Amino acid sequence: MNETVQSTPQPVIVKKYANRRLYNTESSSYITLENLAEMVRNNRDFVVYDAKSGDDITRSVLTQIIVEEEGKGNALLPTTFLRQLIGVYGTEMPGLMPKYLEQAMANFMRQQESVRETVTKTFGPFMPPGVEDMGRRNMAMMERAMTLFSPFYGNEAKPEAPQDSQEEIASLRAEVERLQSELAALKAKQK
Repeated sequence: MNETVQSTPQPVIVKKYANRRLYNTESSSYITLENLAEMVRNNRDFVVYDAKSGDDITRSVLTQIIVEEEGKGNALLPTTFLRQLIGVYGTEMPGLMPKYLEQAMANFMRQQESVRETVTKTFGPFMPPGVEDMGRRNMAMMERAMTLFSPFYGNEAKPEAPQDSQEEIASLRAEVERLQSELAALKAKQK
């Protein structure tokens, strides 16, 4: 009986030295936080250990990556959310938070993939140029909308929408109407 067992690759062991340098034991080379971020994007698991104490410091290194990404202008985490997250540390909620956040992010990713698949199946060959840009704008708008979601504090004031959001909504509606008319014209030509 010849069974092929698919094993997931072992996590890459990374050592962090006192001089803040990160050493990838798999490639026997020094790496950067950007290299680790790329590994995350490529679904390559890693564990970071303090070279002196041997402590697992993966969580703090991942947090450093987030801080660097946020500092580069890739602001994904709304200020309100960050304040709420910090507020949770002084309560009884920290024990529940990791699982809740993992599930919320997993659901978000599944929904995003589902929408992507549906759009591809529905409009695939009829996709006019520029639809990807519209998708990016929609994602940005959705991220701003997520700032209104407050799972931890029920009576917190909602942040004001940016001034240009009405213009963006009108622009997106016009784009959707244009795409619908183009799709209708394409369907009419096929008949």
